[in-house]
Amino acid sequence: MSVTTVHLVRHGEVENPDHILYERLEGFPLSERGERMAAATGEFMASFAPFQNVAHVVSSPLERTRQTAQIITDRINTFRQTHHLPALVCHTDERLIEASNEFRGTRIGYGQGALWRPKNWKLIANLHKPSWGESYEHIAQRMHEVVLDLVDAHPGQQVLAVSHESPIWSLRMLLEQGSPEHWMFARRTALASITSLSFDCDSHELLSISYANPAADVA
Repeated sequence: MSVTTVHLVRHGEVENPDHILYERLEGFPLSERGERMAAATGEFMASFAPFQNVAHVVSSPLERTRQTAQIITDRINTFRQTHHLPALVCHTDERLIEASNEFRGTRIGYGQGALWRPKNWKLIANLHKPSWGESYEHIAQRMHEVVLDLVDAHPGQQVLAVSHESPIWSLRMLLEQGSPEHWMFARRTALASITSLSFDCDSHELLSISYANPAADVA
């Protein structure tokens, strides 16, 4: 049986001093701490098999995910160079992008983002099935599609895909529970964490899910 593992990595901390809901907005790169978080995850991946054997790297097109992917890839490439392996190159896929959100550009709890406003309260009436933007079902389905495409394109290999909290967790809930709906405050997808999904290449059966948080102690 041939097995492909897709390692879904969440981006590192973002530079956001005004606490804006940035969603898909441009101009929100990694903070210095976020860069250190990505570096910690990259060092972790460069230190252990099977991460060292990643054959393909892809990320959401947003700046923070591209930065995270590049920092991690640089660490893995340092290992690969010393073992005379070809260098990895980062690619992007729109389907890995952050979920759309009607609150984008606002500061949650203040002004137009204040939850006490009637129009906003209606949007968050059911946090399991959000009405403020892209549904969990749509998020999970596009993530599932890109992951299975990666399985088909890289049979028997390791793949790194850098995305965002909501897309990663929505897909995990779909695969584990059969439904992507969840309580948003109970997600287990820390910054720069790794959620690894292993699939049978022929049947697309999910074989295992594992989780690692190499950047947990980064200050």
